[in-house]
Amino acid sequence: MRIVAIEDLHCDAGWRVWSFLKVTTDQGVIGWSEYNESYGSKGLSAVIRKLAEPLIGLDPRPVERISAMLYAMTRQAPGGLIQQAIAALENALVDVKARALGIPVAELLGGPVRERLRLYWSHCGSYRLHHAELMGTAPLRSLADIEALGAEVRERGFTALKTNIFPFDRGPAFMYQPGFAACAGWPELNVDRTLLRLIDDQMAAFRAGAGDGMDLLLDLNFNFKTEGYLEVARVLEPYGLMWLEIDSYDPAALALIRARAPMPVASCESLFGRRQFRPFLDAQAVDVAIIDVPWNGILEGMKIAAMAEAYEVNCAPHNFYGNLSTMMSAHFCAAIANFRIMEIDIDDVPWKDEVVSPPLIEAGHLVLPSGPGWGVEVNEAAIRAHPPKG
Repeated sequence: MRIVAIEDLHCDAGWRVWSFLKVTTDQGVIGWSEYNESYGSKGLSAVIRKLAEPLIGLDPRPVERISAMLYAMTRQAPGGLIQQAIAALENALVDVKARALGIPVAELLGGPVRERLRLYWSHCGSYRLHHAELMGTAPLRSLADIEALGAEVRERGFTALKTNIFPFDRGPAFMYQPGFAACAGWPELNVDRTLLRLIDDQMAAFRAGAGDGMDLLLDLNFNFKTEGYLEVARVLEPYGLMWLEIDSYDPAALALIRARAPMPVASCESLFGRRQFRPFLDAQAVDVAIIDVPWNGILEGMKIAAMAEAYEVNCAPHNFYGNLSTMMSAHFCAAIANFRIMEIDIDDVPWKDEVVSPPLIEAGHLVLPSGPGWGVEVNEAAIRAHPPKG
């Protein structure tokens, strides 16, 4: 078996773009992966194309050897776009190998530890601030809307939800993200009493709507500094959060927050590879290590999870992409011992399930498919029917 073509395809996804990598072999076996260029990774497709060139003509099945070769070729520029490009190639090659063997990817990784994965509804309310009409959902304009959304999550069978910060007192509602853009709160990344009260009110509304049985998670991203994260954590103590999610590149600072916060801390979704995860594990900085499978590659993700297990740390995937990424992350979650819970976006554009066949969700759990590879099919015609805008 030899690789004859590696092609990237792109699809409009409303407020971002879904990107796919297709690896074709001379025996007709095709492998797919999903990657993301929409959030801080501009130019990733060009990097993938350059790294793919020496793979043409190779046998795709010795995936570890190919990944090792790609790491060697890029050793002087590790991480970042290079790691994401290697991951996209690795994930597609894993799909090729599993399909060639006629087995699911989780079986290739040693067999599933579990076949049902507990989910949390991610970005709960976030996309309804500006994209409700496109998604066909009710808009989010008030605390009453948040309470109603909490009830909807419960009624649809989910037992956990994660949200972001939505100020409603500063004109049209928006997602508070000064860590990512020049907007309110940037560049100082401070927290004030007004914002703390807004966060408190928002979580109270979710709790009122979702009920006491719902696990609540709040994602603070890179939006504050150590002082601010601790202030938010203290305000949220009454809600018994499943975790407070924080992005940080400083293991010592995050360890300080974890030691003082009255709830578990999850982090690491922006890290690449075992070498970047290790200082955070050494510092006992996290309760839950979040691993991005499209960024790291599923084989590297398995190694990170195994390392985290030695530190008594459970893992969760960073998964806010399309259906193919969801299945890539699902096979990872199924194959590791130290699984916590799986992220998934429920609110999305109406053509999402046309592009890639959807996962089966029962009572807030994803049921692992038994088909070969990732267990889902990619519809190229649907991808091409929704070309990216601009």
